[in-house]
Amino acid sequence: MTEIRHNWTKEEILAIYNTPMMELLYQAASVHREHHDPNTVQVSTLLSIKTGGCPEDCGYCPQAARYHTDIEGNDLMSVRQVKAQALRAKSSGSSRVCMGAAWRNVKDGPEFDNVLEMVRTINKLDMEVCCTLGMVTENQAQRLAEAGLYAYNHNLDTSEDYYKDVISTRAFEDRLDTISNVRKTNVTVCSGGIIGMGEAVEDRAGMLVALATLDPQPESVPINALVAVPGTPMEDIEPISIWEMIRMVATTRIVMPQTQVRLSAGRTEMSREGQAMCFFAGANSIFAGDKLLTTPNPDVTEDMKMFEHLGLNPQKPFVKKAQPDTVEAADSQYEALGEKPKWTRPEHTIERNEAAKLAGKNS
Repeated sequence: MTEIRHNWTKEEILAIYNTPMMELLYQAASVHREHHDPNTVQVSTLLSIKTGGCPEDCGYCPQAARYHTDIEGNDLMSVRQVKAQALRAKSSGSSRVCMGAAWRNVKDGPEFDNVLEMVRTINKLDMEVCCTLGMVTENQAQRLAEAGLYAYNHNLDTSEDYYKDVISTRAFEDRLDTISNVRKTNVTVCSGGIIGMGEAVEDRAGMLVALATLDPQPESVPINALVAVPGTPMEDIEPISIWEMIRMVATTRIVMPQTQVRLSAGRTEMSREGQAMCFFAGANSIFAGDKLLTTPNPDVTEDMKMFEHLGLNPQKPFVKKAQPDTVEAADSQYEALGEKPKWTRPEHTIERNEAAKLAGKNS
């Protein structure tokens, strides 16, 4: 059985990434088969429960309020609306619902209380529940865990070195602190990043070092390809090749053998053959549905056709970890503390982010 290591170096990961393709595929597929059923892929549905208006300046994100991207914002969805969407996702083969809110960080109050009720509702549907809500404190993570949250997503996005060229409104350390707060609960960690943002291959390796050296390693690692949205600072970046995506998936599989590797944003630009190679290289999760928060995604019917051609089966919920219990709000051991943590606000500026902000104001 492949050893789970937490002492990977950037040089070791670069060597894996640059392995000749056929050998890399063989190594990754071999590791994948040791730890996972190669014919099973988890299908997840990503639901934007609050869209747009985010105060951050992430250079890739169309939900940032400062950029002009024609994204239609909406207030927080109701519990009833979310339940209806979750039932629809379950009927189409999804075993997990991931709810995303365009927040910098969670704030105690009625909106967070509603999100907790959404978590309770979906967990009672016997589906895995994941949330991506920005930074969270330990108490907020405990409240999510009590409600029945299965996973919390907080991507590192890129390497610590390249991070300052992508985001200036929060620090890389804030992301690690949020993951640390989640780790103090029974909630699993989902954390990955985006490739194709203009970073060097060394930065891709650096991101994997940051993830693989966590102990325990994240249970889930999404690998996203940049979707260049008009109006964002990265609107003119050319898409990466499918070969880069395959290399990244394969390398992730080798350095994090037990992790669910998620083939995430950018699949609309990938052929079925390209996606098949990603599955062979170790990807064993996708997001289904026509949208990933605000960017296009293949239709679930097309995905099911692809599964049929490849002989893949959707993964059932709670295969990797038992279903968490749901504690009702009235029985909660944790109360809202009204915390106001001082998450970092770095003082540097990113030229292309500032230019996109100015263009948005002048449009």
